[in-house]
Amino acid sequence: MGQKQKLILQSDPNDETKKRRRVGFSGIDAGIEAKDCIRIFLVSSKEEFDAPANFLINPVDLNSYFDDDGKIYGYEDLKITIWVSRISFYAYADIAFKSSSDRGKGITDLKVALQAIFAETLVDSKDEFLQKYLVDNDFVRTNVSSGEVLKQKAFKHADSDASNVEVVRLVAGNMATGQIYSHIIPLILLLVDGSSPIDVTDPQWELYVLIQKKTDQQGEIQNLLLGFTAVYRFYHYPNDSRLRLGQILVLPPYQHKGYGRFLIEVLNDVAITENVFDLTVEEPLDNLQHVRSCVDTQRLLRFEPIQHLVTKAVSFLKDGKLSKKTHSPRLTPPPSAVEEVRKNLKINKTQFLKCWEVLIYIGLNPIDKYMDNFVSVISERVKYDILGKDSGTSGKQLIEVLSDVSQETSFVMFKSGAGEDIAVQMDDNQMNQEEQLQKLAQDRVIEIQLIAKKVTSHIGTSEVAAN
Repeated sequence: MGQKQKLILQSDPNDETKKRRRVGFSGIDAGIEAKDCIRIFLVSSKEEFDAPANFLINPVDLNSYFDDDGKIYGYEDLKITIWVSRISFYAYADIAFKSSSDRGKGITDLKVALQAIFAETLVDSKDEFLQKYLVDNDFVRTNVSSGEVLKQKAFKHADSDASNVEVVRLVAGNMATGQIYSHIIPLILLLVDGSSPIDVTDPQWELYVLIQKKTDQQGEIQNLLLGFTAVYRFYHYPNDSRLRLGQILVLPPYQHKGYGRFLIEVLNDVAITENVFDLTVEEPLDNLQHVRSCVDTQRLLRFEPIQHLVTKAVSFLKDGKLSKKTHSPRLTPPPSAVEEVRKNLKINKTQFLKCWEVLIYIGLNPIDKYMDNFVSVISERVKYDILGKDSGTSGKQLIEVLSDVSQETSFVMFKSGAGEDIAVQMDDNQMNQEEQLQKLAQDRVIEIQLIAKKVTSHIGTSEVAAN
């Protein structure tokens, strides 16, 4: 290897610029990305601390905490291992490296960088972490004791014993809520893309924490925090309030077990019981929107006032030959149904229209026979939502809607406009636009199919259990 490098250097002896460049930059520190040298484990016992492989978490963005380029400088063979207690949410970091020196980029202050992530929850002593913060059963119990228990549920999983779980509401503006939130905010920032801390001094914020009561090996009752959601209570004129879900997180060891769904169900119960105007979600990620749509679609399937409208929409798609029409109908529900759903179920219009498509899909049985008609409706809706008045049908339009009178005389006249929650950058080229719209429609159909499959499977399981 060394001889090969020597031959290359001798092959161009007159190129002094290249020689100087090699010499001048060969020793500059290239650094290492934070994500490549940091591992974070979520543990709840000394045994898990010693063998944490199964409790690794995957942060969305560690690099953002280290300078502008996300790199750590000044270390050779750097390895940082961080353990976070699932009991108290304190953290301990072990930093190991072969050597440290300034090779032109300085030496990253690792303690300052880690404190930027974990703040006061970062513990210096390993013994203190193991002997105190990994066994502190009082932290969660003490800070949720003043909260309001809203709902309890027994969960049974194949890989664990049955456990009792409850949702406790904590209102911001007091010490206990601040303590809980300040301890879990590092995990929120690490695990939820685009998240930022809420103002825990603002009493309009409410935390709904998911607590599991479990007996440890010493026979003591543990209160484990499995997840939480933060909800803001807005004023709505003239004398209502609106609930907006701002953050939600189920900790990695407890995901895919139904806990997130349980949290959403509790929020729906709160919205109905307290008769708020509606419940919305701030910029939901895809996985949250999927769970939310599954929950709301199942609720809508049981909501009698709209069932005849769903049946009418399904019949229209079964009877109509949409391929012969110039434009396929969007088949949106009438405003009265939108208002009825908001008033009784607290589902806002945007969410209801998404679930409405799933309801129609479920009703088209056998779906294969009517799939072309269904895809035509979804494509037309996507085209309208994305292009709006720029879709070549600007101005006033006649759109078929569902009503209790004859279909031939049912329409709504309105002026085109963009969809409520659509933000898609479209290509100016007409052919590329068509391809993009087709892809968006295909993705939406796949999303509808996945939601419908889960909802019908859940209903089937419930019916079997009931019988």
